[in-house]
Amino acid sequence: MKSKVLLSVVAAGAMTLGLAACAAPAADGDGADGGLIGVAMPTRSSERWIADGDALVAELEAAGYEVDLQFAEDDIPTQVSQVENMITRGAEALIIAAIDGTTLTSVLQTAADSDIPVIAYDRLIRDSENVSYYATFDNFLVGQQQAWTVLNGLGLTDLEGAPLPDAPAGPFNIELFAGSLDDNTAFFFFNGAMDVLQPLIDDGTLVVQSGQTDIEQVATLRWDGETAQSRMEDILTANYSDGTKVNAVLSPYDGISRGIISALTDAGYAVGVDFPIISGQDAEVDSVKAILAGEQYATIFKDTRELAKVAAGMAAALLEGGTPEINDETTYDNGVKIVPSFLLGPVPVVADNVQSALVDTGYWTAEELGL
Repeated sequence: MKSKVLLSVVAAGAMTLGLAACAAPAADGDGADGGLIGVAMPTRSSERWIADGDALVAELEAAGYEVDLQFAEDDIPTQVSQVENMITRGAEALIIAAIDGTTLTSVLQTAADSDIPVIAYDRLIRDSENVSYYATFDNFLVGQQQAWTVLNGLGLTDLEGAPLPDAPAGPFNIELFAGSLDDNTAFFFFNGAMDVLQPLIDDGTLVVQSGQTDIEQVATLRWDGETAQSRMEDILTANYSDGTKVNAVLSPYDGISRGIISALTDAGYAVGVDFPIISGQDAEVDSVKAILAGEQYATIFKDTRELAKVAAGMAAALLEGGTPEINDETTYDNGVKIVPSFLLGPVPVVADNVQSALVDTGYWTAEELGL
């Protein structure tokens, strides 16, 4: 299996090298008046959002702006109140990673009434015309990559989905997890993954023993790892008590993956050749360590530093009379309008390219990952 993975690492490395090149540059501060920009993040419970917040502050302050960074700890009324307070304080632009992308309509109207542009950050804000731009990754591709990593771990394809020679016939037992239904990106991730997996489910190569294949059945509220662990425990009890083994689990996020791993190990699965193949997303430290330890097979790396550059560049361009750079004008319909967007490229990470994708790029240090 290791030799098969090595064949696909070159492609992942190439994507990593190209990632920075596709980011829209932040302003260099020329013309910035030192105005206030509000940044609303969903929670500190995920290290990913902490990194996003820190990166945005660094980019915006370097461009000459004052920043009001707030974390809402996954409480919707708190986030609404925080955004209201940013407007009251005189924020000239808002960058918002919404907890629930459908709950901000009223406060965004208040922003629009004050001519404050709003940039949706990685999570699309829905049901409002008052969203100026969207900075995110190619989320459908993220889902495809998550599925391809699962198939790669099973020996069926490389990391870009190309069939491998002498691939095993299966069948393989797989269970499916999705993100939170109030987060628009969860649908893109799941739809991208099912675009890859559904044909293999249909032809019997993959078998979902639980029968749970609809996003409403497999969703994980607030992307919570404990919720995922509880559901995985229920699946194992109901469908695998007769000695049938899970071969793979599609997971959309590292925190969910860690909950799944806990359920599996509690059920007696041991790390080794028969440990299920588990996907992930966000390249969180604990999950990268789990990849190196053989517990989690892969994650999808989304460089938050580059995303912060894009969002900061959008805000600076709007405030300085320019036009933000975009590369997508068709994909992201929020129910009221197509939101002009800039999409960055994600990178699949397995054990063999942790060094090149995460350490050599400076995202994590070797010491942080225990290398």
